[in-house]
Amino acid sequence: QVQLVESGGGLVQAGGSLRLSCAASGLTFSNYAMGWFRQAPGKEREFVAGIRWNGISTRYADSVKGRFTISRDNAKNTVYLEMNSLKPEDTAVYYCAADKFTLGIRYDPRQYDYWGQGTKVTVSS
Repeated sequence: QVQLVESGGGLVQAGGSLRLSCAASGLTFSNYAMGWFRQAPGKEREFVAGIRWNGISTRYADSVKGRFTISRDNAKNTVYLEMNSLKPEDTAVYYCAADKFTLGIRYDPRQYDYWGQGTKVTVSS
């Protein structure tokens, strides 16, 4: 069965950094584009970053562009999200997701096939 497991969340001060990881199993990892989404209290789930199946291209939400970096290691079946210069408004539960049979990167969470259970990131002021 497909399983995505996020890790690396926690409490950090504004301006600090965290690196999230998402380990995938039960799927052919290189067949999937991967994305990171987040959901803050009272807010809709939103796209944060995405990466093509081969890692050759990436996409970011405007709110995190220049601060966050998505990467993947297909040999390890793992996708990462490095978050720098964190702001209180980055506080959310962060989810990784897998999108099969696409050559690109999609933004709609409804188009993703598999989801992790999330890891919480809290940024204090």
